[in-house]
Amino acid sequence: MKFEMVMPKMGESIMDGTILKWLKQPGDTVEKDEIILEISTDKVDSEIPAPVSGTISQLLAAEGDTVDVGSVIALFETDQAVESSAPAPQAETVEEETVPVVAAAPAPAPKSKPQGARFYSPVVMNIANENGIAFAELETIPGSGLNGRVTKKDIMNYIAGRGKAPRVQAAAPAAPAGFTGADGIEVIEMDRMRKSIAEHMIKSKHTSAHVSLYAEIDMQNISRIRERNKKAFKAREGFSLTYMPFIAEATTRALKEFPMLNASIDGDRILVKHFVNLGIAVAVEAGLIVPNIFHADERNLTGLARAINDVATRARDKKLKPDEVVNGTFSISNFGVYGTSVGFPIINQPQVAILGVGAIKKRPVVINDAIAIRPIMYLSLTIDHRLIDGAMGAQFLQRVGQLLEGYDPEMSL
Repeated sequence: MKFEMVMPKMGESIMDGTILKWLKQPGDTVEKDEIILEISTDKVDSEIPAPVSGTISQLLAAEGDTVDVGSVIALFETDQAVESSAPAPQAETVEEETVPVVAAAPAPAPKSKPQGARFYSPVVMNIANENGIAFAELETIPGSGLNGRVTKKDIMNYIAGRGKAPRVQAAAPAAPAGFTGADGIEVIEMDRMRKSIAEHMIKSKHTSAHVSLYAEIDMQNISRIRERNKKAFKAREGFSLTYMPFIAEATTRALKEFPMLNASIDGDRILVKHFVNLGIAVAVEAGLIVPNIFHADERNLTGLARAINDVATRARDKKLKPDEVVNGTFSISNFGVYGTSVGFPIINQPQVAILGVGAIKKRPVVINDAIAIRPIMYLSLTIDHRLIDGAMGAQFLQRVGQLLEGYDPEMSL
């Protein structure tokens, strides 16, 4: 029987996806849950499995096409008794008033919540805000998406039609990927993730008043804990015990004492989060992504270690869900894994601070008027000076350092 595979819904706010690569072609036989294509959304890149076992008879969307959720992208011939690959309809819920947080491709919520019946994705709302389109005007734009929703293509066509060029088209035309001119310059087309990162970084610098601080942390006690527990921990958990769980735990504890660093700014209002959704920056093949550990403040050290390993592994394997890279409240960027001692990361909007973790290196330090060799780490903190003053930032950074240096070197995991 014939089976229609549709563009899957990857998250509540995801209305379309771009096909990056088909891993299978017409005529190929596949098993259910075998990875057959890669898609990119405004938040994550994902590998998509076959919904059924069978033979691919036709691909209805080409690589590079942006397809609405629910649209048919491939046809299968299968012996399985199945009805449809379309997800079951879900009732749309009205979310509590929050400011969404996106690592790779931010989609800020409008300043006032729409009161119309039609749903608009954060991408559409972001384009509308950037181009001065009021909500009343947005309501008049015909939608070609599911249930009449306005897609990115719809609003871009509308903007072009009213004589205002969209910002996304303002860049100079790109030369073909890999083209080498006579002057020896290679021109490479940015992929979707790199464009998103560039947009997010520029937006953050234009939004927040960045100020950076750093402190020197003695990691001697934690180093001893790791040395004593690393073999048993890896045998039990299946992965290595790193410094990051300790840093994450100290950070979440300090955020409870300094809740303003776990806040965001919405116009003239301060939104203080009394929970910690901790973002962990992960370097992936195409760039950087920041998945969140939700309610990190409710996890113990081992729980944080498991969560960090889980999100980092799935980020590199393209197994993250879009909902896992939104609604973070504070982020950590560990550039120390590449040997960098000090760095000052850019704030992950709409958060108001980010912690930078440098490499741990043995250095001579003065302890009780004597010179000793200790494993030293530099922690940096970038704050949004619109909300966080230098004194508060310094006190928070000092508290994180005290917690890290205060671990019992004899503790067992």
